[in-house]
Amino acid sequence: MSVLTESIAFEAIAVLTTTIVIIIAWCKWQLSYWERMGVPTLTPTFPFGNTQDFILGRKSFGEQTRDLYRALKDKGYRKHAGIYLGLKPFYYVIDPDLIKQILQKDFQHFVNHGNYLNEKDDPLTGNLFSLEDTKWRNMRVKLTPTFTSGKMKMMFQTLADCTVGLKEIMDASATNRTSVNIKEILGRFTTDIIGSAAFGLECNSLKDPNAPFRKYGRRVFEINKIDRLKFMLQFMVPHNILRALKFRITKADVEKFFMKAVKDTVDYREKNNIYRKDFMHLLLQLKNRGAVADDGKITDDHGNTAQAALTMNELSAQAFVFFLAGFETSSTTMTFALYELARNSDVQEKLRQEINTVLEKHNNELTYEGIMEMTYMDKVLNETLRKHPPVPFLPRKCTKDYTVPHTSIVIEKGTSVTIPVLGLHMDPEYYPAPERFDPERFSEENKNSRPAFTWIPFGEGPRVCIGLRFGLLQSKVGLTTLLRNYNIKLSSKTTLPLQLDKNTLIRTVFGGMWIDVEKIN
Repeated sequence: MSVLTESIAFEAIAVLTTTIVIIIAWCKWQLSYWERMGVPTLTPTFPFGNTQDFILGRKSFGEQTRDLYRALKDKGYRKHAGIYLGLKPFYYVIDPDLIKQILQKDFQHFVNHGNYLNEKDDPLTGNLFSLEDTKWRNMRVKLTPTFTSGKMKMMFQTLADCTVGLKEIMDASATNRTSVNIKEILGRFTTDIIGSAAFGLECNSLKDPNAPFRKYGRRVFEINKIDRLKFMLQFMVPHNILRALKFRITKADVEKFFMKAVKDTVDYREKNNIYRKDFMHLLLQLKNRGAVADDGKITDDHGNTAQAALTMNELSAQAFVFFLAGFETSSTTMTFALYELARNSDVQEKLRQEINTVLEKHNNELTYEGIMEMTYMDKVLNETLRKHPPVPFLPRKCTKDYTVPHTSIVIEKGTSVTIPVLGLHMDPEYYPAPERFDPERFSEENKNSRPAFTWIPFGEGPRVCIGLRFGLLQSKVGLTTLLRNYNIKLSSKTTLPLQLDKNTLIRTVFGGMWIDVEKIN
């Protein structure tokens, strides 16, 4: 018996040892991928690859990609490199000309973002940002007419109406001489705007910081260790395996809330034939007619439904991503703009003078036409988005083998691609003294002196952010309201230097952004 036991034990140890050796050999093989492909790389560390700080929660993914950009350029890598998220290879693009090729000229090789998509088990992932190939193209064609300048003008009054609540909060702060966490206030402001424009609902977030839309909007961007793991898994594990396992990215309570909010809104409007000048009305037209029209009707004159109309799940997914992209990125942009304006009083005063001059031309009323005339406002926002892009990197996925121009290197189908937005924006080669806030970097002369594709906060090419007009419009409305009425100063409650929150998907400040306001008579 003892001999048999020893034999079994020996075989078990042999199997275990062999398994360990095979796993180690496979890991080493994985971490030599870029070397084998002839792409320059930084030495990876098992099992973290080149992203140890992100995986261990010491840095956000944006900070990690920025630091990799600097390390790679310090090594003399100016075109591209290979990095590893854990054991997963990522193609990392450094050269603006190559970025232009990938995002625009050779777009057919990089159509998809590579985000997890499971419309059956996780229906809210079926949004424009995550859709792929033909489905993405068809949806983009359908949604593009909803974001024209004409449609933005149509929705403008919705934005203007929400400034009343914003001003009430700031008036109280000025009167009581209390500091306000402007990131929280602006998050509630944009939640009310998007809630009204996307769902036709009064969210009342400015009055109630725990209003449902605000609560669930925050939930999406809060990430714990489980969420961080899910984020990594969608890039590290083949999606067909994840779908077979019914893997979900969306939190269950978030999905339940937004699906119900959309269904209730759709049912009410269709039952009562409600017409509102908002995004939801345009989605309803796409659901019932398959196209956007300017006649204010949800269905055509015969009640017909187009063959290519949106399903309820598709409609819900588009409303969901519009809500998320609209409220968080714009509030973040305004927050960082106010931070920079508080630290640069000359820029703040110059922008205020432009606002007052333009408003005087429009009877001191907030109008779409007036907002569009504010050219210095554009420079301020562009410089804010350079220093503080809400989305600090662009993901892409190679959809068919791609030979890197002027090389024999082939990027294989299925390879994940990272474009380091923050790294580019803070590169002194393109922006001397990059930490300095200087809106004149975006004068026509200075813009023309820089290589193209060194400023890409919204992406570029066919997958450029479809809602960028709306996002910029609400940022301009918010800043105009604040600067025409208040002097902005940084509160002592704001910790300097700023510490970024490592547990959010969008770049935001840990501990809030606190300001003091003084009312202008």
